[in-house]
Amino acid sequence: MLDGPAGQLEALLNSGAENATHAALVCHPHPVFGGTMHNKVVFHAMKALNSFGFPVLRFNFRGTGLSHGEHDNGRGEIDDVRTALDWLDREFHLPLIFAGFSFGAAVGLNAACADDRVRALIGLGTPVAPVDDRNYDFAFLYSCAKPKLFVSGSRDQFGPRAKLDALVHSLAQPKKLVIIESADHFFEGRLREMRDAIEAWIKETIKDAAP
Repeated sequence: MLDGPAGQLEALLNSGAENATHAALVCHPHPVFGGTMHNKVVFHAMKALNSFGFPVLRFNFRGTGLSHGEHDNGRGEIDDVRTALDWLDREFHLPLIFAGFSFGAAVGLNAACADDRVRALIGLGTPVAPVDDRNYDFAFLYSCAKPKLFVSGSRDQFGPRAKLDALVHSLAQPKKLVIIESADHFFEGRLREMRDAIEAWIKETIKDAAP
């Protein structure tokens, strides 16, 4: 349990190698629609990062699972992400990598982009199109010069290709967009390809990472 601003946050740590070069955080999709740290996309992202020997933390946002508090429409959840980054920093004193899926990408990238301890950012199924009454603003990424990877499916209803292309095109380098053909928002049947994309990018981007 992590001590967060709205109470304790339920968390899981997959331990890394003794000589780990980085530690990582993975954030889950929208809790109101069933998202938790046990989500398949989150689990496979964790496995990809853990394969390099990185310790990887997952946690449930406020009001999810055993986490205290109530859902705060993405505002307080940014503070939840900061709580998790603080914990990883205290525990491991290593450079950090952030990955988030859907809602977890929208709120987590916001917290991680401005945090000097985070060296690389991964957005999975980044929700660039309005979802019901939710419209996420990614303007904070425009000035973010950290390495950025975006992985989405070609059939992602919350990440239309044109909007995703426009967002990534507008961002500072370094950046990479990987589109997985025929994959939907949840990468159903394509999780292995999503994981491969993360692992290939880590090898390219994190020079001392070797699984």
